[in-house]
Formats: sequence, C-alpha cells, structure tokens
Amino acid sequence: MPLPRSRAIQWRLFVGAWLLAAVLAVWAAGELGRKRAAAAVERQAETSAALHVAILRSELERHSATPMVLAEDAQVRAALQAGSGSGYQALSLKLEGLAARTRAAVIYLLDARGVAVAASNWREPTSFVGTDYRFRPYFQTARAQGSGAFFALGTVSGRPGLYLARRIDSPGGPLGVVVTKVEFAALEAEWARADEPVFVTDGDGVVLITTVPSWRFHTTRPLSAERRRALAAAQTSGAPVLTDVPFEAEKGVFTTATVEGAAQLFAHGAEPLGSLDWTVHLLSPASEALSQAANQARALALLAAALLAVGSGLWLRRRHRAVDRSAEEEAARLRLEAEVENRTAELREANRRLRREMEERRQLQQSREALQNELVQSSKLGVLGQIAAGVAHEINQPLAAIRTQADSAGVYLERGEPGEVRRLLDQIAGLTDRVGRITDELRAFSRKSRGRPEPVEVDAALEGALLLIGGRLRERGVTLAREGRTGLKVRAERNRLEQVMLNLIQNALEALGDTPEPTIRLHVAEQGRQVLIRVTDNGPGLTPEMAERLFTPFATTKPDGLGLGLVISRDIVAGFGGELVHEPTAMGAAFVVSLPKSR
Repeated sequence: MPLPRSRAIQWRLFVGAWLLAAVLAVWAAGELGRKRAAAAVERQAETSAALHVAILRSELERHSATPMVLAEDAQVRAALQAGSGSGYQALSLKLEGLAARTRAAVIYLLDARGVAVAASNWREPTSFVGTDYRFRPYFQTARAQGSGAFFALGTVSGRPGLYLARRIDSPGGPLGVVVTKVEFAALEAEWARADEPVFVTDGDGVVLITTVPSWRFHTTRPLSAERRRALAAAQTSGAPVLTDVPFEAEKGVFTTATVEGAAQLFAHGAEPLGSLDWTVHLLSPASEALSQAANQARALALLAAALLAVGSGLWLRRRHRAVDRSAEEEAARLRLEAEVENRTAELREANRRLRREMEERRQLQQSREALQNELVQSSKLGVLGQIAAGVAHEINQPLAAIRTQADSAGVYLERGEPGEVRRLLDQIAGLTDRVGRITDELRAFSRKSRGRPEPVEVDAALEGALLLIGGRLRERGVTLAREGRTGLKVRAERNRLEQVMLNLIQNALEALGDTPEPTIRLHVAEQGRQVLIRVTDNGPGLTPEMAERLFTPFATTKPDGLGLGLVISRDIVAGFGGELVHEPTAMGAAFVVSLPKSR
C-alpha cells in the first residue's frame, strides 16, 4: 500500500536530517577524542619527565658527595702541602679505587695553579696528570666560590660529561681543587630503550644530555651570537657556533621532530631538576594515540547516530500508527483523566490530614513552651524560697538601723538640734532605699518573663543576683571575687539571666560546705563575638560520674534537690543563642556561660 504524500515527505526529511547529524557527530566526536587523547598524552609526558628527573637527581646526588669528601681528606691535603711525587702517586692509586667504586668517569686533583697532579686514569694513555686545566670554567668557579659545576666535552677524551669541582682550603690559602667527571652514556642508553626522546638543557637552553646524539650542544631558545660563541668555546672546545634544535621545544606544545629518520608528532613535557639550573625534557609519541582516539570516538559516534536513527525511525513509525488509533487514545485519555481526578482527591485528603497534624504539632509546641515557662517560674520560686532567709537578714539590718536612727532623731529633736535630726533622717532615707531595692529585686525576680532578648549589661545582672544572695554569702563567710572586663553587654533577658547566675552562684555556695577559706570567683571576659561569664569555686568539685550526668534531668547530689536547676539554666541560655558548659578544673568546679555580645 503506497504511503500518503505527507508521510513520504516526512520520511525523506527524516533520512536527510539523520545523515547530516551523523556527519556532524562523527566530526565533533573525532575532534573531542583527539583533544582528550592530547591531554592524556601531555599528562603522560609530564609524569615521565618527573620520573626521569628523579633518576637524574639520584645520579647527581650520588656523585656530588665525592668532591666534598675528598676536599676534607687528610691525605689529599698532605699531598698538596708536600708537593711530592710519591704522595701524588699514592693519591692516584686511591683515586683510581674510588672512581671504580663510585663509577665516576674520572677523579683528579688540581694544584693551586690548575695543573693535574693526581688522577684516577693515571695508568691510561689519556691520563690527566700534568695537564693544565686553569682555563676550564669549573676550576675558575671553584677557586673563586668554593665549588663549581660545568658540562662540557673532555679536552683529552673528547667525551661529554659533568665536571663537579670543590676547592681545598688551608689556613694559608687555597691548596687546589678536586674534580669528579660524571659521564651519562649509560643513563642515556637506559633512557633510549623507552622509545621516548629525552634531553636535558642548562639555564641557557643548551642540550647537554640526550638520547638523540645529534641534538647535543644545540639550543632550545634564542641566544645572541656572542653568547652562542662563548658557550661553544667553553663547552665544545671551539665549535663554530651553537645551532637551534630542529623542532619547537616549548613545554606543553605538540611538536614534530625527526627521530631515526622518521618525522613524528610528540607531546613535550618538561620538569625542572632543581639543582644546576637544569631542565629535563621528554617527547612522548602522540601520532598513534591521537589517531586511535579520534578513530574510536568517530566509530562510537557513528554507532550512536545509527542507533538513535533506528530508534527515532521506530518512534516515527509508531507515531504514524498512533494517528490511526486516535479513537483508542481518546478513550485512554478519558480513563487517564478519571484516574488523575481520583488521585487528586486522594492528595487533597492527604493534604487536609497533613494540615491537621501540623496544627496539632503547633499546639503541642505551644503547650511545651508554656510548660517550660511554668517550670522556669517554679524554679525561680524555689530559689526564692532557698534565699528567703538571707534576704530577710538583709532587710532586718536596715530596718533595725532605721529604728535606731528614728529613736536618736527623737532625742535630738527634744534637745533642739535640728541639724542632727536632718542628718539622721537622711540616713533613714538611704536605708529605706536599700530595703526598696531588695524588695524590688525580689518582685522582679519572681515575675514571669515575657520579654524578648535585648541588650543587657552583664554587671547589672550580676549585681541583681548578688543583691539576693549576698546575705547568705556573708553569713557563710564566703569570699566573693569579681574579675575581668566590665561594661560588656549581651543579648539576653535580664530577669532570666539573673536567674541563671543566681542558680550557679547558689550551687557554688552549697558545694563549698566546710571548705576552709571558701571562695567564689566571677570572671567576665570577651572572646571574639562572645562574652564568657565564668563561675568557679574552690570546693571539692564533681565526680567523673556526676560530671557525665550533669545536665541530665533529675540528676543531683543534693538530698532535697530535683536535679532541674542546671537543665533549666542551660535551656534559658540556649534560648538566648548561647551555651552553658561545665569546664574541668584541677580544683573545685567551674561553669561557663557563653552569650552573644551586644553593642
């Protein structure tokens, strides 16, 4: 059955769109795969360069100790000071054995003039003994600065190597220079087996050590003609000039270099050696890795495009068939709407139940807060009951004084001395003010607190608490020491803060018992954005078991205590955004109230 015209057009557009999408996907996947492979090859090159740095550093550290040890050798010093042929002969034998053990190319001794007087290769036709090396840069640097290092071709052997020199000093001046030549032929051969070209450059970018011999003494960076001629004269015994390496030698740049007659693409990794101002460079082959990654990405993209095309084709075919079944879909839609309506009704019912539960939880929260406020009020009234005797004593003293002053005023009035009567009346007024402050504090303390946290002076809160309990402290002979900062304010509610401080001071008072010289210290300090109020006593302190259960409800050491005072105090402080903690001390007990500082 032929397709309708509209559907035939849809299929032609579908095929054309997917062909274009497949071409774009294959191209984009190839580029992405190449970029990821390039990043992986770069990381591999950096890792390999770091490994080669470790190997080269180990080789240099092994040889660098030889000149330092020989510079302090007594036999070397004695031979240079004596200047005798027999001493030099014995020293050559010693250097010969040392060179064999350390695998140094040659170890030789220069006198103060720069002439070789002993050498480990004294038996060989290329012996250094008697050769003048005063022109060599390593000798000049070591004689001037104490040590020197220079990479160059040997003037006798013609082989490249690193010369490590050390000056030999004496009280009369320099005696000479000891030199160790290190050759890297074995290291280069070992590196060459990895099929990754490696080369080491100095601070001027001159290639010193390399697995490609044709690159040696070429430069990797621009140098002036004068500098090139100077380096050539010093390192290669008079070569005309140092030329550039035949590739781009910048770190992190893919470069094309010819190795063993074949041009290849390499990732360039470089790692500084740290000593000698050398840099280790490594070229990691990248052509094959980049090609494989790009081809694999293209294949995956083509496969994915094909699968998506088949899938979308099936979807399009099903959509065409779905149009033919529109009546069935309409019935299904109606059934779905009915199901959605039922589900919506269920959700509405669930929502109503959730709102009801939330209301119940809100009411429970309000009940809990009311219960907590009643518990705080009960605790305050209990504290008032405990300090009633002390407060009564505080009031009785000014009342008795008022009675005495009133009687005396009557006597002075009968004598006709109005000045004395006025003085006594002023004293009576002061005493009544004191009684008023005590009663006002009691009334304010017993009142329920409904205020929100606000700036409260710490000193005022402490004085209010001490006004209520000061009589008991004096009655028990307790020394009260107030220390630290004054004038600080915290975010709190004064009435409840006084309740906390009164509870802590009262606990400290009760803990003192029969302690000799009982003392309670109140220390106020500022720490960042917090104010710390520390209450300490010199009593027996808390047992470890009690310290663990200190803030547990109904945990107490008092025979008639409920174990709720510290729990309530901690909740009050937490409501202010602070913290009440027990601080372990060597003697007695210490509690710290931390509250937010207020301006």
